Amino acid sequence: MVATLSVIWVAYHSIHIGVGIGRSPVQHLVYASLSNPSITPGRRKAGRWSSNQLFCTASLVVNTNTSEGKKRNPVKPGDKSKINSKVSPHRAASAVRLLRIEQGGAFADLLSADCRENAIDDEMDYIQRTLGFRTNPLDARNTRLVTDIVAGVVRWKRYLDYLIFSLYNGATKVKNMEPLLQQILRIGVYEIVKLGMPPYAVVNEWMVRRWMTYLGQEGAIQLMEWNNSPPSFSLRANSGRGVSRDDLVLLLNKLKVPHELSPHMTEFVRLSMGLQNVIQAGLLKEGICAVQDEAAGLVVSVVDPQPGETIIDCCAAPGGKALFMASRLQGQGSIIAIDVNQARLRVLEAAAKVQFLDSVVNACQDDIRSFAAGASIRADKVLLDAPCSGLGVLCKKPDLRWKRTLKDLEQLILLQDELLDAASLLVKPGGILVYSTCSVDPGENNERVESFLTRHPEFIVEAVHKYVPNEFISEEGFFISHPTKHFLDGAFAARLFRVSI
Repeated sequence: MVATLSVIWVAYHSIHIGVGIGRSPVQHLVYASLSNPSITPGRRKAGRWSSNQLFCTASLVVNTNTSEGKKRNPVKPGDKSKINSKVSPHRAASAVRLLRIEQGGAFADLLSADCRENAIDDEMDYIQRTLGFRTNPLDARNTRLVTDIVAGVVRWKRYLDYLIFSLYNGATKVKNMEPLLQQILRIGVYEIVKLGMPPYAVVNEWMVRRWMTYLGQEGAIQLMEWNNSPPSFSLRANSGRGVSRDDLVLLLNKLKVPHELSPHMTEFVRLSMGLQNVIQAGLLKEGICAVQDEAAGLVVSVVDPQPGETIIDCCAAPGGKALFMASRLQGQGSIIAIDVNQARLRVLEAAAKVQFLDSVVNACQDDIRSFAAGASIRADKVLLDAPCSGLGVLCKKPDLRWKRTLKDLEQLILLQDELLDAASLLVKPGGILVYSTCSVDPGENNERVESFLTRHPEFIVEAVHKYVPNEFISEEGFFISHPTKHFLDGAFAARLFRVSI
């Protein structure tokens, strides 16, 4: 193995001093990681490299830091108590997260946003169980790097695979490649060529066709470029704990986190960087603020919660909108937060306690369709933030572009109609039903409202002019946030009034 790595290092180094054999850094990474290694047969099993060998190879090929070449004490095979310092901790963590996303169905944003006190320790243990060795702990810089790499690899996965398989024919299909090797190669290639990638390389074809249909070519390209750009985030000051935006700004200044005030929402602050600093400082854990996009906040403005009202949130977990609505009640009234997922409801309940909102938030595990069929309650307002394709948040959730299919969209549309019908049963005469999504697809938005109104003449559209700035209001009176126009998440909301019949 040492001899093999030495050969790889010489080949890589020769490229950077201009006397190489004519291969690019990407070619060296692919050939070094995938070629038949010159190692003793006893060190190789079934023609496959160990995780240690794969990481050492990729680390040497990708890393230009000369400190990586210093002599290290190797870890003996099977000895999990020692640190394998040859492997970059950020690459190990990135590869394991990517495996969890691709094979376990985890979501990239949830893994990156885990702010539990023992989250880092849990992740290091998970790395050991997955790879069979430990790495040095992740520091703050490496944690940020992991978040960036995972999001970038997921976002550019199709293009990265194209580069890899254009140089290597040993596995003609992605599914034939060893999963760990696949992730390591993607990480390495991403670190080398992460700039200058065409936007059309990183999205499913059916999405492009739909965007071209209702946005035109230029609009579709702009949306794809937005989806491939680094995401920015917003923080909402938690008024439930008496924290104002000015208080939050003072804390951000102390942390030296760059920020700007939202021009649309008085509780919100925008961040272009520094979210990990906020998390590590405990501002989320202590309930001082919450991560929430302004578009989601504007949906709450469309609901317009008032003290004393009973509001049902039909698909509430993990609870961002439910908790913001609860803070608007000022301790008077009730939010009935319904969701089919018990684990996500527990997250909502924990957040409600931290934000001092548990006195007005009542969680209920149920499918809103069965709940509505058997419930006698009629609420002042009902929010249906429906399950959707998430096509408005691909910038922050890049893995959705690979998980969503056209068939998924068709099934979601059917589900959205069923949920709207159920939610309508919970609105009292003179009450309000708000239908919202985080999609930019008309098939999930205004078309669903139009279909609903044909089935439910007892509801009419109430334009949202009183609740959100004019720039977000469509001709039909709906709220629409579009990423390339407003530089926020894509979102939609319709306010529907139930006439007194």
